[in-house]
Amino acid sequence: MTERRKRLYVQTFGCQMNVYDADQMVTGLAPMGYGPARSAHEADLILVVTCAIREKADQKVFSYLGRLEALKSRRPGLKIAVGGCVAQGQGRRMLSRAPHVDAVFGTHAVGRLPAIIRRIEAGSGPVVDVAMDGDGDAFAPFTDPPADPGVARFVTIMQGCDNYCTYCVVPYVRGPETSRPPESVVAEVTGLVRAGVREVTLLGQNVNSYGVKEGLPGFPDLLGRVAGVRGLKRIRFTTSHPKDLSDGLIEAYRHIETLCPHIHLPVQSGSDRVLKRMNRKYDRKRYLERVAQLREARPGIAVTTDIIVGFPGETDADFQQTLDFLDAVRFDGLFAFKYSDRPQAPAARFSDPVPEPVKAERLNTLLAAQTAITGESYARLVGTEADVLVEGPARRNGAAAGTQWTGRSPENRIVNFTAAPPASPIAPGMTVRVAIAEALAHSLRGTAIPLDAPADARKGEHTHAA
Repeated sequence: MTERRKRLYVQTFGCQMNVYDADQMVTGLAPMGYGPARSAHEADLILVVTCAIREKADQKVFSYLGRLEALKSRRPGLKIAVGGCVAQGQGRRMLSRAPHVDAVFGTHAVGRLPAIIRRIEAGSGPVVDVAMDGDGDAFAPFTDPPADPGVARFVTIMQGCDNYCTYCVVPYVRGPETSRPPESVVAEVTGLVRAGVREVTLLGQNVNSYGVKEGLPGFPDLLGRVAGVRGLKRIRFTTSHPKDLSDGLIEAYRHIETLCPHIHLPVQSGSDRVLKRMNRKYDRKRYLERVAQLREARPGIAVTTDIIVGFPGETDADFQQTLDFLDAVRFDGLFAFKYSDRPQAPAARFSDPVPEPVKAERLNTLLAAQTAITGESYARLVGTEADVLVEGPARRNGAAAGTQWTGRSPENRIVNFTAAPPASPIAPGMTVRVAIAEALAHSLRGTAIPLDAPADARKGEHTHAA
């Protein structure tokens, strides 16, 4: 029996795993009577899911909590609970910076959240729970899929990390690597597909080491099992550590049709000297070899990456090697960040920091170089066709030109397109062949090819309902 309806607002910062955790929290609190609030101002409970990977993310969290203090002063009955990586790292200290918070819960406490909320509703707060253990299945304590899950969802397959890169706080706030049983992963994916999901992204700090510690079948085997879920159209995953990228995973790209031709493979630096100081356990030669093997196994595969600029001790020569590396690999896209010290991470104690103005200059230079590479890559796609998994209406809809839709290509490129008559009716979850007519900085534009177009115009019948 459910309790009376209460309003829940969730503010999520950071990575896809936090998005997944937030979804689990919403599902777990639904039997307690919590439904969605349109804004924080109308909520009875606000959940803040936090990220500690960079200093800027940490600052955003406390800035947001500062704004909530004023809201709570006007509505004393409002409850505020903070979870995620900042909560795990700060623990009870968070209450000294944000005394208006009612509960602080860590990365392993998602399954215990309903009990935590009951305690603060009963007036026994503040509650702090940052124990790194779980009740039952720590990965998916709440298994019912949401009523409207959308077209694409995240599914966590493992959490924690054993790599201890010198810049990273993840091992300290997510704990050691722990893999979820494959049967549990497949069961969750099956439920999501039955609810209408057509694409899943498998999540882990290092999916390449899935199952190793537990003696489970490895990540390529898991991909094969997930690919066997009837009705699932696309599989993606993140993040993939270069040092553990196996021959088996490369072969999976060759043989598993539903595995999308895209890999996010964080390199972090193009300098071997910097990579060694980062404790990444590979060099640029090894990385280039793996990229070449991936491109041979799956021609046209999109490779994206992460890069940190201004790591302690990074010289101009080191940074130039990173720029040269961009030219060598020709990444399809990247996420780039200025290095920032993180509590507990060893690099915070390095004695040769790079000045902030130098970091900023290097970041701008790197982003400009990648923008040029991406622009050239996208320009070559004009005049080609892409199979687009429709996510929904585009934000900008032009009625005169027909309905505008948006989705992603198998390579994870955003494609906005027009479906003008006589195109077949289009809905989220369908896969539509689109003729690419224009390349923009971060997306492509085109027109849906009608089913009744001549065969030479559509190059195969690829427009279909999922």
